[in-house]
Amino acid sequence: MLRMLKGRLKTMTSYVCIQTEEVIDVARGYSPADLLLKNPFVVNVFSGEVVQTSVAVKNGVIAGLGDYTLGREVVDLQGKYLIPGLIDGHIHIESSMLTPAGFAAAAVPHGTTTAIADPHEIVNVAGLKGFRYMVESSRGLPMDILYMVPSCVPATRMETSGAVIGPGEALEAFEIYPESPGLAEMMNFPGVCLKLHDILRKLKAAAASGRVVDGHAPMLSGMDLNAYISAGIKTDHECTTPDEAREKLRLGMKIIIREGSAAKNLKALVTAVNERTYPNFFFGCDDRHPGDLIVEGGIDHILRRAVKEGLDPVTAVRMATINPALHYNLRGIGGIAPGFRADLVVVEDLTNFQVRLVYKSGKLAACDGIITCELPASAREEVLNTVHLPELKGRLKLKVPAVASKVRVIEVFPDQILTRCNVLKVDEIESMSGIARVAVVERHGKNGNVALGLVTGFGPIKGTLVSTVAHDSHNLIIVGANEHDMELAAQTAASMGGGLAVISNGEVLASMALPVAGLMSFEDAETVARQHEKLNHAAIKIGCTLPAPFMTMSFLSLPVIPELRITDMGLVDAQEFKLFDLWMSD
Repeated sequence: MLRMLKGRLKTMTSYVCIQTEEVIDVARGYSPADLLLKNPFVVNVFSGEVVQTSVAVKNGVIAGLGDYTLGREVVDLQGKYLIPGLIDGHIHIESSMLTPAGFAAAAVPHGTTTAIADPHEIVNVAGLKGFRYMVESSRGLPMDILYMVPSCVPATRMETSGAVIGPGEALEAFEIYPESPGLAEMMNFPGVCLKLHDILRKLKAAAASGRVVDGHAPMLSGMDLNAYISAGIKTDHECTTPDEAREKLRLGMKIIIREGSAAKNLKALVTAVNERTYPNFFFGCDDRHPGDLIVEGGIDHILRRAVKEGLDPVTAVRMATINPALHYNLRGIGGIAPGFRADLVVVEDLTNFQVRLVYKSGKLAACDGIITCELPASAREEVLNTVHLPELKGRLKLKVPAVASKVRVIEVFPDQILTRCNVLKVDEIESMSGIARVAVVERHGKNGNVALGLVTGFGPIKGTLVSTVAHDSHNLIIVGANEHDMELAAQTAASMGGGLAVISNGEVLASMALPVAGLMSFEDAETVARQHEKLNHAAIKIGCTLPAPFMTMSFLSLPVIPELRITDMGLVDAQEFKLFDLWMSD
C-alpha cells in the first residue's frame, strides 16, 4: 500500500508545470517565448471573463498573459477565441472501435486534449493484458488518455467475462499505471449496498491512495443512494432527468452530463445547471462512434449543444475544462494561466466552437481539422484472436415449452440505453410485427453458454445483426429473424476475429472486422466510419428502424441498467439483480 501511495503522490505532482528559470525569464519579458499567441480573446475559467490579451508559451508551459511581444513563433489570432484544451470526463475508447492512436487522430482536431477513460471493455475480454495494451498504446500521443482502473470485471456474477479483476488485480493495475486518477465506474451498486467484501476492498484501496471513485447508479435513489455515496463514490454519468441529477447533487455527487452516440442526456440535464451548481457538473461522451467523432466531434459538439440549449458559453467551457481537471486532481491543466500546461484550442466563436488550431504542450497538434503529427501504432498478440465460440448447430432455435403461456420480451428505445420488460402471450409471438430473436453466446472459451430471448424496437427486421461488442463482458450478441441466418452471423464474426455484420437470406450484406479484442479496428477513423455506415445502411435494408442499431444492441447485454437485459446466462432483471426465465405460465 505504501508503494502505491508513493506512486500516487508522484502522479498528483506530475501535472504541475515547474516554473524553470527559462519560463520565469519569458514571464518577465526578458526572453522570447517559444510560442506567442497574439490578440486572442482568452476565456478565463477562473474569473469567468473573456479578455483580449496575448499568451506566451515556453517549454510547453504558459509563461504569462499580457502585452508580450517577443516570440520565436508568433501567431496572430486576430480576435479568435482561445480556450483551454477540452477534457472528456468519461469515455470508453474501445466503443469508438478505434485504437488509442486512431481515437486521438479523430478527437484532437476537435479540441480534446485530455480524456478520462475507463478501459473496462478490453479488460473484460483480456484482463490486465488488455489494460497494459491500452496504457502502452496511449504513450506518445498528442493527447493525454488517463485510464481509470476498472472496478467491475465482470460487472455482475450473472455473465461470463474473459477475465476477472478482483481486489488484487486492481492493486496490480494501480502499480502498472500509477498515473491512474482512480477507480472506474462502480456499476455494481447493489453489491455496494450489500457490503460485498471484494467490492469494499477495491473502494478502500482507491481511497487509501488518494484516488477518486467514479459511479454508475441509474435511477438509484433514497437511502440506497445514500449508502452508495457513503462508500466514497463521487460521480454519476447515468442521470436521465433533472430531478435525478438534483438528488445526487444534493448528496455531494459530481454529475457528468453524458452526450454520446446512443445515450443523449444533455437536453434533459442542462436545466439543472445554474450559477450555483455548475462547479459540480462536467461533460463526458461515454460511448462515441467514429462517424460521430469525425462529423460532429466530441466535447466540442457538447459545447455547441449546451449553448444552444441556453447554457452560458463561459460556464460551458468551465464544465469542459477546469471542472473535470479539479475533480480528477489533474493539476496544471484545464485553464489558461501562468504555470499551466499549454493545452490550448483556438475557436472561431463561443457559439459554434469551430476548432481552428489545437496546441498540446505548446506544440501544434491539429489545424483546421487535420492532425499535424505522426501517431505511434502498436499491437500485442495477447489482444488478438479472442473469439472462441461453442458449436451452435441447433442451439439458436426458439423452443416454446408446453407449459408456457406467456413470454418476457425486451423493449428497446431510440437514443436510449434503458429498456422495458413487456409480457406477451405466447401465441402473439408469431403474429406481432417487430418481434426479433436475441441470442448471447459466450465467446471467451469458458463454458459455451448460449442464452435466447425476444426483443422489440428494432423494427420488422428480415435478417440478422451480429456483434462481438456487447457490454460489458463482450460476448457475441445476435439479433435476428431466424436461426439459420443467426448461425451464419456467428460464424462470420468469429472468422474476422471479432466484429460486426449484417446477414440476410444466407448472404453477408456488410461486415467490419474488429481484431483487437473483438472491439477495435486497426483502420483509421474515416475507414471505420465508412464501414460502419455501410453496416447501418444494410441494417435499414433488412428493416431495422433504430438510428444506432449496433450501439443499442451492444447494451442489451449490460445487466446493470434497468430494466430487462440478457447475458449468456439468461434474462436479467437489472432492478432486482436476478435471473429470469424467458417463459412464464399462468
